[in-house]
Amino acid sequence: MANKFFISCDEATTICDKSQYKEASFFEIIQLKLHFLFCKVCALYSKQNNFLSKLYKSKATNCKKQSICISAKEKEEIKKQLEHLKSELS
Repeated sequence: MANKFFISCDEATTICDKSQYKEASFFEIIQLKLHFLFCKVCALYSKQNNFLSKLYKSKATNCKKQSICISAKEKEEIKKQLEHLKSELS
């Protein structure tokens, strides 16, 4: 029974990707949350994945009108935010 709840990191990243697009089942989300309790690497992956998806969605609509969309300053800010997320879970 316990084996049904514990998943590998590969399974966790797959479920993470599915949940981002509302394709994961309730049971899969429970498995993922349980996995995050023990695996900080996967938790970090999930945070970074969500951050990048939100960033992409916000920039995608503006980029259709421009050939160059993100400035060097914005790139540096993104790097800082990712480093901050990484340091939170370390």
